[in-house]
Amino acid sequence: MFRKLYLVWLVIAACVLFIIHACNRAGKTDAEQMPDTVSYNFNIRPILSDKCFKCHGPDAAHRQADLRLDIPESAFKALKDNPTAHALVAGDPMMSEVYRRISTKDTSEQMPPPSSNLKKLTTFEVDLIKQWIKQGARYEKHWAFVPPRSYAVPQVENTAWPKNPIDNFVLQKMEQKGFDPNPEADKERLLKRVSLDLTGLPPTLQMMDNFLADNSANAYQKVVDQLMATPQYGEKMTLHWLDVARYADSHGYQDDNYRSQWPWRDWVIHSFNENLPYDKFITWQIAGDQLPNATTEQLLATGFNRNHKITEEGGVIDEEYRVSYVTDRTNTFGKALLGVTLECAHCHDHKYDPFSQKDYYQMFAFFNNVKEVGIESVVGGPETYAKRPLMQISNDEVKKVMKFINKQDTDKLIVSIMTDSDKVRPTYILKRGNYDAHGDVVEPGTPKAILPFAASYPKNRLGLAEWLFNKNNPLAARVFVNQVWQEFFGKGIVKSSGDFGMQGDLPSHPELLDWLAVDFRDHGWNIKRLVKQIVMSATYRQSAVISPDKLKDDPENTWLARGPRSRLPAEFVRDLVLASSGLLNQTIGGPSVNPYQPPGLWENATSGRGQLASYKQVHGPNLYRRGMYTLIKRTVPPASLGIFDASNRDQCEVKRLRTNTPLQALVMLNDPTVLEAARVLAARLLRDNSRPQDKITKAFRLIMCRHPQEKELAILTAYYNDELKAMNKADAQKLLSVGEYPIPANLDKVTLAAMMKVVDAMYNVEEAITKT
Repeated sequence: MFRKLYLVWLVIAACVLFIIHACNRAGKTDAEQMPDTVSYNFNIRPILSDKCFKCHGPDAAHRQADLRLDIPESAFKALKDNPTAHALVAGDPMMSEVYRRISTKDTSEQMPPPSSNLKKLTTFEVDLIKQWIKQGARYEKHWAFVPPRSYAVPQVENTAWPKNPIDNFVLQKMEQKGFDPNPEADKERLLKRVSLDLTGLPPTLQMMDNFLADNSANAYQKVVDQLMATPQYGEKMTLHWLDVARYADSHGYQDDNYRSQWPWRDWVIHSFNENLPYDKFITWQIAGDQLPNATTEQLLATGFNRNHKITEEGGVIDEEYRVSYVTDRTNTFGKALLGVTLECAHCHDHKYDPFSQKDYYQMFAFFNNVKEVGIESVVGGPETYAKRPLMQISNDEVKKVMKFINKQDTDKLIVSIMTDSDKVRPTYILKRGNYDAHGDVVEPGTPKAILPFAASYPKNRLGLAEWLFNKNNPLAARVFVNQVWQEFFGKGIVKSSGDFGMQGDLPSHPELLDWLAVDFRDHGWNIKRLVKQIVMSATYRQSAVISPDKLKDDPENTWLARGPRSRLPAEFVRDLVLASSGLLNQTIGGPSVNPYQPPGLWENATSGRGQLASYKQVHGPNLYRRGMYTLIKRTVPPASLGIFDASNRDQCEVKRLRTNTPLQALVMLNDPTVLEAARVLAARLLRDNSRPQDKITKAFRLIMCRHPQEKELAILTAYYNDELKAMNKADAQKLLSVGEYPIPANLDKVTLAAMMKVVDAMYNVEEAITKT
């Protein structure tokens, strides 16, 4: 008996030990598994940057004990206060003051000091540093400042899955982490996904039917080619660039008058549709005016650098605002094209990245010679729509040269552009960033930590563009490829797409990022080729279904073992509603418009001067233009777009926030555009000579882009029948009164209202405005 009890006890003890061991393993993240070789870039530098560099980093003004831990020259030398000691002794943690001070329990010696309010290192982080020192404490240049190299396409176990090299890199990581890829999404969901991603619009019924009927091996490729050949492709790609370029239709600040910068937006759409190579796309925007024999199109492109806010207020200090414009251009260049927080060096040396304040003002110097003033004119008529320097575009130029501009009237068309003065304006380091606190004079230049500015380059913006696209520039290709990847997968390979620096996120797939960057650069900076590579990959085509295991082990889909799933951007929510209802006006380009908006928003937040003092809603077809053409007044951005996280375009934004709030549900329930679209689609359905179930099925396909399941159709049909019985004429008339689009006279109002309720219910299903 005792023997049996003893055996039972052994079994129980073994089970308990197993469970404890399993829990310990489950509780350890990938980051907490001690690597065989500890990497400075991927294991050590993030710890030092987070908890040490504030006092022992690049910023000389805040450095303590004359010790820098971000560079080996300082970290290995004798300590200033104790010449017999060293912060790091390669191979010997116990002789390294860094290890001793982060592991001690003595609070008078502990680092970071408890009084610093910096987070204490975890036990695992201390162990990592100890192991790194044991292995020789080898430093590496920050990964993002090393030119990308093309890695060999990796071998994988599941050789049948990859469709192009992207998949090999992704699958290699999956196999290392113990994941299997999801199966390919069904044809209906895949078509919705790729149509929204390439055009911002849902597929038409004809496209759905054709794709479902096409059983050829290249059916999906044909759809991709068809979508990329449409002018809507250029519109979709442009929306992200409008955020990057801080495009808006008003000057900003208090008066916030109208600006006529929309021809630049037309140029961007045209550039994406014509597949202008990325190096030219950027060079023209940075320095089109400095190209030899610059064309009017190249001059127009430089509007990118004049999209910033401009004041029209009286009583301001001219130089203060002029400096703020140059600052904006410098910061935008750093964030949009280099993916670094250059602005952190505006007032002092960067605390984490190797950018000095001098580096900042050397970059500032490239943008400091523009023929502009801080305050120009007062709020008034068309003469203030653009600010000097500017270009006037004639009707003749639109007809013959810039046919892509959608000029709809004969009014004078003027756009702010870049033009430098003949006389060079001196650039000073501004002490503490104050516009009038002049320090040393600096020449145009670039941070050496990224890439020195070659003596052969002209010291102007054209030289800056040459530097940016130098083969050894480590950031230009990586940053853009990452932003494009973000557009399709919801987040970049580097999650912090605006910060590739020390405080930014490490790339989840560093070899893939480098391979894509080099491949993009070596194939002529071909944007359409890059986009097609991404959407043709097996990685992109996966089902977005989330299994419990994958949700638990990889909630953010870092390892890409399922397809992307995200709510549509604000503008595309509007576009889906308009397109599915048949209301969408697909005119490309042209001036921005004022659709429905709650009354009083502008009037309660305005100086009462200028063209935008009060809101003047458009009528007719302009009411149904795409969301990207909604006029953006910076001080009062469009409410319905803002609720869905659209940018107000105050400054460069390379990644939008994604929130989920009750206000978004209220917009879908109450926005006049949604209600009107539901009414218009209902009226079109009722004109079909078909059963109610068939009408509901058609609406479901237009909105969800798939056939309804039997249960879904039954619920919606029952809802329609219930509404039909409960609806009276008075309620129907009230419901149908929303929106300006005319109601067909020959339709029964009660039947129309009942069908409208069903369509509106579909618009309010989460799936309707979600890319899955």
